[in-house]
Amino acid sequence: MTDNDIELDYAFLTQQALRGVIRDVLEITRDLGDVPGDHHFYIEFLTQAPGVTISPDLIEAYPERMTIVLQKKFENLVVEDDHFEVTLHFKGIPDHLIIPYAAITAFVDPSVEFKLRFEPVPYDPSHTEEEETPADEPQEASAEDDGDNDDDPSGGAPDGGADVISLDSFRKK
Repeated sequence: MTDNDIELDYAFLTQQALRGVIRDVLEITRDLGDVPGDHHFYIEFLTQAPGVTISPDLIEAYPERMTIVLQKKFENLVVEDDHFEVTLHFKGIPDHLIIPYAAITAFVDPSVEFKLRFEPVPYDPSHTEEEETPADEPQEASAEDDGDNDDDPSGGAPDGGADVISLDSFRKK
């Protein structure tokens, strides 16, 4: 392979950089011990993506996508280079979630009308222990938090008045 055979994937690189923004926001939140000011975060992720760890009850309730809210009631926020961990309460029961940044499909901070939407990172389900639905298949529904940590009447779906950054417009046609 020569230097002339290499093509830069700017869409992928841009998405990785934007996932870094999420990591930075979560690090600030962790360091402060709480969400700063009026900020709160809706984080939508693929529940079957590699590396996601949530309880079987949540998998059953949200077999494709789930949106969590980091606002008032969360504990044990751990931020790593490739994932974050947090404990949330669902119907009064604590649940420790591990979410790789690659599993995130949307990040919204409605307090400042900031929204990021991501293409799912493709993965090969044959490399996982169980047969799973590939993350790159279209999936329509967004799950919502049960309300224990969500005061939003819209149900936690990440859609507001802000512009969505779509990286498809930058891809070769």
